[in-house]
Amino acid sequence: MNTKNIMASLQAKYPGENEYLQAVQEVLESIEEVYNQHPEFERAKIVERMVEPDRIFTFRVTWVDDRGEVQTNTGYRVQFNSAIGPYKGGLRFHRAVTPSMLKFLGFEQTFKNALTTLPMGGAKGGSDFDPKGKTDEEIMRFCQAFMWELWQCIGPDQDIPAGDVGVGGREIGYLYGMYKKLARQYNTGVLTGKGATWGGSILRPEATGFGALYFTQNLLHHAGKDIKGCKVAVSGFGNVAWGACIKALELGAKVVAISGPDGVCEIPDGITQEMIDYMLVMRASNRDRVEDMATRFPGKALFTPGKKAWSVKCDIALPCAFQNELAEADAKELKANGCWCCCEVSNMGCQPAAIHFFQHNGILFAPGKAVNAGGVATSGLEMTQNAEHISWSGAEVDEKLHFIMKSIHEQCVKFGTQPDGTVDYVKGANIAGFMKVAQAMLEQGTL
Repeated sequence: MNTKNIMASLQAKYPGENEYLQAVQEVLESIEEVYNQHPEFERAKIVERMVEPDRIFTFRVTWVDDRGEVQTNTGYRVQFNSAIGPYKGGLRFHRAVTPSMLKFLGFEQTFKNALTTLPMGGAKGGSDFDPKGKTDEEIMRFCQAFMWELWQCIGPDQDIPAGDVGVGGREIGYLYGMYKKLARQYNTGVLTGKGATWGGSILRPEATGFGALYFTQNLLHHAGKDIKGCKVAVSGFGNVAWGACIKALELGAKVVAISGPDGVCEIPDGITQEMIDYMLVMRASNRDRVEDMATRFPGKALFTPGKKAWSVKCDIALPCAFQNELAEADAKELKANGCWCCCEVSNMGCQPAAIHFFQHNGILFAPGKAVNAGGVATSGLEMTQNAEHISWSGAEVDEKLHFIMKSIHEQCVKFGTQPDGTVDYVKGANIAGFMKVAQAMLEQGTL
């Protein structure tokens, strides 16, 4: 395999699909050496097949707003790879959603799901619909119109969507209600992230953030460090950041910053449970303003407009918001502020130059496909409970999540340990996920 040649071909074929091309290049650079040790992969053209999605559905979503005016959005579902199981991946409702973004997310999801130890393929979907400023009724009508187009492409053993940015428990409820009406099938396993009374799993809302902290804890222990007493800076205040803050507090860390599009809130004495609870109120408001935290807790949360979480002195940085949110300049600012560890909780949250800076300046770094896999892992556990028509306790789910995140860390160490004894977590995660998917593709023939 020649990474440069493959990337040149993809760039010519998909010009402008920057997120997708960036994700593919990162993986190919990591796996090239190992791939070339397996001539059977080259003969079967595993990489050339793996970088292309199995199929992409694109559809118009027409709905009526509260003023009676007809609105039109575009919906997508990218079914990327089913070598190790049915398609699994979230739905994202955000004005910035594009085919490139969803191809990148579906590609990443393929390897992330492979790391979880569960039999799940990779997929992603969504729409350029922006829930911000919409009423519950408008969101319901949009979700119903979206599912009208999607329902025949999904199923409990075919493709199991979940939530993502802009798609929480409310949206999953509306989507599932419409699926039931259209399909006349009442299997709760067709979507994950459901309500607790109709097939949802305990701990699913918290799982991405919880899993990220479990992975971080394993990483620190491997490096001979402890999270207790560490100062943590978190970007975002959505569901992922919320779960991360809960678990960081439980593990004895001190969350000293959260951020939003409008700026950063520094919390010198550390975030409290009351503040964490208020993050849910902030998210539900759809105002997208972290300044609301400072307004609610004057003197305890200090708002600075236009700044990022990385402007606050910390030990550990947790990007929890959006792809490419942390640039090289931010990485340098973090180092200057005393940061010695960055665990990427958002998907591809760090730009390549930022990752290279961390790796070349002694800062521990782990990629999102490993760190944030606890969310989809718990979705997989939700699917298992649905298939068995049972519901596990929170303790049972948490025990399994601990095991999965520990297993992911072990795979990263196995494939990422360098001659000098350090661990390249990017390489480790990419190779571990790739080898599992590649072997499955090889054994199933040319499809």
